[in-house]
Amino acid sequence: MQPDPSSLFAALVSEDGGAIDLAEAALLIAQEEYPDLEARPYLERLDQWGASVRERLPEHPTPTEAADALRTVLFDEKGLRGNADDYYDPRNSFLNEVLDRRTGIPITLSAVYMEVGRRADLLVEGLALPGHFIVRVGGAARGVLLDPFFGGASLSEEQCQERLDRVFGKKARLDAGMLAACDTKTILARMLRNLKLIYGKRDDHLRAARTCDRLLDLDPWAPLERRDRGLMYAALGCYARAADDLEIYTRLLPQADDAAELSARAATLRQQAARLN
Repeated sequence: MQPDPSSLFAALVSEDGGAIDLAEAALLIAQEEYPDLEARPYLERLDQWGASVRERLPEHPTPTEAADALRTVLFDEKGLRGNADDYYDPRNSFLNEVLDRRTGIPITLSAVYMEVGRRADLLVEGLALPGHFIVRVGGAARGVLLDPFFGGASLSEEQCQERLDRVFGKKARLDAGMLAACDTKTILARMLRNLKLIYGKRDDHLRAARTCDRLLDLDPWAPLERRDRGLMYAALGCYARAADDLEIYTRLLPQADDAAELSARAATLRQQAARLN
């Protein structure tokens, strides 16, 4: 019997951050929702797209030439686009669906650009702007910023600021930290938090709790994920597990605004669990 996707994901992300295969990990996330999913055809598709990009590159491509080749293959030929019409469709967060439907959200489309770029021997880094995710082709010194959600359009830093302004008004200023390359664990965590948000809005407590499981595989002591999973467990009637998570949360963040409230909630959940036993 093969290990389940959750066990495989936990083993994969226990590696050093630089050794984690982003596409493989993203497909393991998807396999929990699609148990019959076979990863190999999707990895082969990324290989093929990477080969198509490589065929369009000169021997020593500039960042602009590399960005143009990625845009030509992924946007013009393969038709990858941002799903602005149904942004919160959970399918936008699963790599298999993004590759099949050719549509997604910034984080998953950026993951495709990164993985195709890697297969074309290009440096394509993910950049976690607040409220948006983009990529940089060619490194920090002279790289080109691209927005995969908007057809791989090139971005200046001024245009990045404009994107922040649309989300936050004038309250967020672009700084160097926002343009630092993300490691694979950070990218996977952002994918999973998008899913958690979607499931939470739908009151899908089981899937939200499962998503928290994967987030805790990435960081076992992430306090907010402990809190959120505890609340999901409580909604599912798993009182002892809920109490465990909420108690850990309040120990990790004793000064949090909701620490006293959730400590009392954990005690009540313990009592409920005891009555069931």
